[in-house]
Amino acid sequence: MEKPEYHIFVCASFRAGGDPKGVCHKKGATDLLPYIENEILDRGLNAQITSTGCMKACDHGPVMVVYPMGHWYGGVESEDTVDEILDALEDGEVVDNLLIA
Repeated sequence: MEKPEYHIFVCASFRAGGDPKGVCHKKGATDLLPYIENEILDRGLNAQITSTGCMKACDHGPVMVVYPMGHWYGGVESEDTVDEILDALEDGEVVDNLLIA
């Protein structure tokens, strides 16, 4: 496998012991994973998606991080929000109103 151009991390809130307790999980972050994967494929993005343990940004959840840029996005609660982020990624832009400062 070649290294992807982008790596997208989605907080799944899993903590020690395997209990999903955090905001991201409760707000459906893991439900968006299949949608994000399909959008990556449909758009032809050279990207990989990974769900993570708790990213300790619960005040901003659900959280998505895009590397190599290191953009941390909060409030990723819908397919529309995902589309906004992926559109910006394709255009080399940033969704400023979703960035976690």
